[in-house]
Amino acid sequence: MLPGMSPRELRRMLKRMGIDLEELKDVDEVIIRLKDKELVIESPTVLLIDAGKQKIFQVTGKGYIERERGTTEEKPRIELSEDDILFIMEQTGVSRDLAEKALIKAEGDLAEAILLIREGRI
Repeated sequence: MLPGMSPRELRRMLKRMGIDLEELKDVDEVIIRLKDKELVIESPTVLLIDAGKQKIFQVTGKGYIERERGTTEEKPRIELSEDDILFIMEQTGVSRDLAEKALIKAEGDLAEAILLIREGRI
């Protein structure tokens, strides 16, 4: 950001230049695949900068995990029960969609799903 310029002023200036700036929501991870390894950035902040014919992605995060390419493990598909979804909704007051996302991220663990929601990690 430019010194002395608020984020709102910066957005207006970019808009006048034909550049749109948007933060992508609900990004869990970004994977950069190199020839022999992958860099996995967990819980990143991703900005999409639309500059006419070009789209630029700015990725920031606290760190990354390096792993050999091709070693991604398939996570088992979580079967969510209606009772679990309703329980999470009752306990946290969130929408069905958010309750399902929390349960999936917590791999079906009810207590973990509630903590994820209450701590704002979903």
